[in-house]
Amino acid sequence: MHDIEAIGDLLRHPHRILITTHQNPDADAMGSSLGLAGYLRQKGHAVTVVTPTDYPHNLTWMPGNDSVIAYDGKNRTLVEGLMADADTIFCLDFSGLDRIKDLGPMVRTATATKVMIDHHLEPESFATLAYWDPKAASTTQLIFKLIDQLGEGELINADVAACLYAGLMTDTGSFRHPSTTSEVHEIAAQLLARGIDVSSIHRRIFDGVSIDKLRLLGYVLNEKLRVLPDYNFAYITLTADELRRYRSKTGDTEGLVNYALSVEGVTAAAILIDRVDEIRLSFRSVGNFSVRDLVSTHFNGGGHKNAAGGRMKLSLAETEQKLLAILPDYQEKLMAV
Repeated sequence: MHDIEAIGDLLRHPHRILITTHQNPDADAMGSSLGLAGYLRQKGHAVTVVTPTDYPHNLTWMPGNDSVIAYDGKNRTLVEGLMADADTIFCLDFSGLDRIKDLGPMVRTATATKVMIDHHLEPESFATLAYWDPKAASTTQLIFKLIDQLGEGELINADVAACLYAGLMTDTGSFRHPSTTSEVHEIAAQLLARGIDVSSIHRRIFDGVSIDKLRLLGYVLNEKLRVLPDYNFAYITLTADELRRYRSKTGDTEGLVNYALSVEGVTAAAILIDRVDEIRLSFRSVGNFSVRDLVSTHFNGGGHKNAAGGRMKLSLAETEQKLLAILPDYQEKLMAV
């Protein structure tokens, strides 16, 4: 779905725009939201970015962050008013309204024109217009291409470029995932040409780590990482009590699953986290092993071939047992990579 021309027509005259993204936003979610917002404001639009939850501190440096509204239930009246007043709602980096928690029903019933820009598989049909490409490495890549194809590349200034680069860099695993194409590098080069400070962006995202997060990482690697050589599989479990013990904040568990995947010989890895109301699962894999297929079949989720997530209403122990019970069904594929 590439409604680029129609999106351009929609943006021809200034109006009220609301931008939202998925719960627990990452750098691609915030980078695409704030990058798009910076571009639209230069065109004279009145823009508000609303996130369905808060997000990690290492993303708050992005230009435009000061005006972001994080929904917390207490500001429901404010957010409902913004939804009702919006002429257009941009939905970025998610393809189903269940990914935005309590904002989902608000977006679904809003009278505004809804525009989805995303790269995840199997999009829900809730948007009026869409720019959707599952082959794209990130949503920020699509935002760049949208602006460029509308002939307004000159509006990608240093602030917009910094936001877009952050999402492109992180969603490609610092340009090492299979999604890193020649086009990705060409876009990165064009963003660098806008005068962004690449070293500063990398440092702000990866080096601003709290002591609590480091201690949680040490605990996970020493006590919670389990490797199953018979399946080329590794996984981590974290209880709600363990998260409290290490004063875990939003974003502190981000990337932990990658340590499990980095173990020599491991084809796929998972982390199971007790979030009290549900168990959240995050899977990563290498090569042709599709964790998306595994998650969509067994754990009420989806995503990409090598990166997927799910959720369960079982206990943490029950979810772990379910995972261990299905591994024999995937043993041949896991061992073949």
